[in-house]
Amino acid sequence: MRVTSGLSPAADMGAEYEPEAETVGHECLAARRVGSDPPTAMTTPNPKVDAFVSRAKTWRGEIQKLRSILLECGLDEDLKWGKPCFSFEGKNVAIIQPFKEHCSLMFFKGALLKDTHGLLRSQGENTQSALRLQFTSEAQVKKAVVKSYAQQAIAVEKAGLSVDFRAKRELELPQELTQILQKDRKLAKAFHALTPGRQRGYVLHFAGAKQSQTRIARIEKCIPKILAGLGMHDD
Repeated sequence: MRVTSGLSPAADMGAEYEPEAETVGHECLAARRVGSDPPTAMTTPNPKVDAFVSRAKTWRGEIQKLRSILLECGLDEDLKWGKPCFSFEGKNVAIIQPFKEHCSLMFFKGALLKDTHGLLRSQGENTQSALRLQFTSEAQVKKAVVKSYAQQAIAVEKAGLSVDFRAKRELELPQELTQILQKDRKLAKAFHALTPGRQRGYVLHFAGAKQSQTRIARIEKCIPKILAGLGMHDD
């Protein structure tokens, strides 16, 4: 059984992030990958981001350097999802993410960037659009390198490009889940009402078990959450 649904970039980034865009075909994306044509005027710092930086207990130097570079590229900044987020003409371009082991700069449409320096990393197994740069020291934040990726990301927005999710819209449901959904209409309705990202999260969790009995046990354990409209990691 296959479930077909239009995945949004929210599925890519998890529940936290939801950049918006219109879909274009793979061939079009390949033909229209763009270079750099960034704005040059440095934008005004946002007081909310100032406060965020002043409160930062870790990675403050890295955050300040990344922020300075992105502002030089002409991006607008704001605090979104509790983190410094940078946009171009209202479209989210990048967000600074301080983690325990590293500080990252995530590009919402990283999949459309040319990884000219071989530094882009995936956000995780559920990621389809976002990619990030990771830093563990201020010395690793090279202005020319970060700026080159930021300029590409701006050019992507100028060109109106977005990631084509058509190849990943279909989820192959485990046989055990298919059988359970066929027997329980209420559960099936609840499962199909979940966001594409939440559906994908469950399917990956169920399918990750090698034994059929384990898959069934995982499904049964998650039924209350599915009926409540929650994702795997929602409370």
